[in-house]
Amino acid sequence: MLIIQDKLVNDDIVEEYFACDLNACKGACCWEGDYGAPLEKEEIDILEEIMPDVLPYLDEESNNIIKNEGVSTYFSDIKTVGTPLKQTGDCVYLVRENGIAFCGIEKAYYDGKINFIKPVSCHLYPVRIEKDKFTGFETLSYNRWKICNPACANGIKKAMPLYRFVKNGLIRKYGTAFYEELEAAAEHLQEG
Repeated sequence: MLIIQDKLVNDDIVEEYFACDLNACKGACCWEGDYGAPLEKEEIDILEEIMPDVLPYLDEESNNIIKNEGVSTYFSDIKTVGTPLKQTGDCVYLVRENGIAFCGIEKAYYDGKINFIKPVSCHLYPVRIEKDKFTGFETLSYNRWKICNPACANGIKKAMPLYRFVKNGLIRKYGTAFYEELEAAAEHLQEG
């Protein structure tokens, strides 16, 4: 376990390799699982604000769910607020093109319609953040999932450590200084 600033970082984040391979997995992380992507409190307000610009990217079912239920859902059994899901388990923000899942929020961002790329939990995936309710410390962990096996193989092929794959998400969440400290620690571990 590494301590970077006031965060605990599991070693596998710097030791394992990972690089998404959408041609292999088809973006399965956007429809597999029992829960939507975790959302931070301030992201709910952002989603409500940008939704008029995102809805045109989404299908009719997603539009209806968002209009009737809102931009987020509370998953009571895990006590987490996340993105709503369709009956099929798809994230409501999922858009399929040529059989590959993309994020409608991200598409609106890249088209210049909004200035919010996507929820930070998606930006960081497969890194997950857990906050200890007693100490307040955040722990960053690698969420291993068989659907990401192609990403693991692709990461080895490209020599892409997991922490580098999620670099932009880490900088967005914790800042450049955090990332630089993590990178220095990772390089030190590789030398030793």
